[in-house]
Amino acid sequence: MKTSATPTAPDDWLAAEAVLVQRFASGNPGAAIPIAQAVSMDGLSLLQAMIRGELPYPPIGRTLSFALVEVSFGRAVFQGIPGPEHLNPLGSVHGGWFATLLDSALGCAVHSTMPLGRAYTTTDLNIKLVRAITPQVQRVRAIGE
Repeated sequence: MKTSATPTAPDDWLAAEAVLVQRFASGNPGAAIPIAQAVSMDGLSLLQAMIRGELPYPPIGRTLSFALVEVSFGRAVFQGIPGPEHLNPLGSVHGGWFATLLDSALGCAVHSTMPLGRAYTTTDLNIKLVRAITPQVQRVRAIGE
């Protein structure tokens, strides 16, 4: 899995993000996908329906300011906006924010390969951070494959 942080994200990242954030905001925030509906779809179809705004977007995306911006079979891309609400006492982005972004990207990449009626869960998570994200970073991308 890869992450990338850049001071200025490319225009296409920002444009795609703006469309998705608006779509998610106009949906039913805070709602979960009914389990009967979730298990009636394969993983890729479910994630694609979320991106299209046909299914509710998970509330954690709003809470932690990140979103699934691309998905294909075996690949999921999340984009996040680290904000002041995600800072630790030392003024850098909390490692838990990193971990959740990475877990979401890899988890959805795995979920995109699940057949009808199957699901996944994270059973172990181990992350080694090599540098901090500071408040100057505007966007972070996590690519799960």
